[in-house]
Amino acid sequence: MEQYRQQAQDVIEQVNRVILGKEQEIRQIMLAFLANGHILLEDIPGVGKTTLALAFSRAMRLDYRRIQFTPDVLPSDLTGFSIYRRDQERFVYREGSVFCNLLLADELNRTSPKTQSALLEVMEERRVTVEGVTREVPSPFLVIATQNPPGSAGTQYLPEAQVDRFTECLSIGYPDPESELAMALGIREGNRVDEVRQVMDGETLLAAQKAVSEVYLKEEVARYLVELVRATRNHRFLERGGSPRATIALVRMARAAAWLDGRSFVTPNDVSEQFPHVIRHRLVLSNTARMEHAEREAVIAGIAGSVKKPSLGKKRW
Repeated sequence: MEQYRQQAQDVIEQVNRVILGKEQEIRQIMLAFLANGHILLEDIPGVGKTTLALAFSRAMRLDYRRIQFTPDVLPSDLTGFSIYRRDQERFVYREGSVFCNLLLADELNRTSPKTQSALLEVMEERRVTVEGVTREVPSPFLVIATQNPPGSAGTQYLPEAQVDRFTECLSIGYPDPESELAMALGIREGNRVDEVRQVMDGETLLAAQKAVSEVYLKEEVARYLVELVRATRNHRFLERGGSPRATIALVRMARAAAWLDGRSFVTPNDVSEQFPHVIRHRLVLSNTARMEHAEREAVIAGIAGSVKKPSLGKKRW
């Protein structure tokens, strides 16, 4: 078990060599992978989202594909389709982009709702059905989807029901000045991603995911976790709070955080640390919040501060 944990830490280290100054975000993505979840990145173009996904795929030796979403991308581009082969005198199925271990769905909010739904169905079911035949996608199957900030040219809001399918939502953002300086000084011929070493593989990741699912969750901590999510459902600044799917995602992310830190049990701090990442994209601000200029992050912080952490034994986590 310790070997799997060390390999996960090594993956983080390898990606940190390519994406500079984003240690926290890279750790969060690794936690989502360990929790068998999918990530939504809401960011401006050019901050390294494609490079980040490629670096993860190389460090874990995952079959990687990228699809650039535009209005003319069809569901069949994702799920696959059958074409008639004259030499074989029959229809032959050709796999779509989702038949891989790690899929980068770039600018998801630029494509049609039908195509968005096709991807989100695969994320949930881990299978596709084409012409009445159901096919399993490879395991592990992980998605990093990106969306441009709402209001950007050619974009539209993702429906809340679709956004809810993502385990967490992150923003990479611009690098800090020192990291950007190091990036500028380090530019040379060749691709830095080529220097990423494989330190894990898909089978190890699956074993690590199983170990994460077995991390102990004490009832008092589970009650605290549920109270956090439920507190988002009756807040005056929120029109819609976290769903039961948010509760499940928070359990998985808290377990992943505990496991990566070398513990076999979840602490309240694991829950409070993961709460903002899991809940941020699931909240819909109310008209009251807009009139009073309430920021989403401030609302989340207020909710986290209003729910009392349980005291476990003599030590208060």
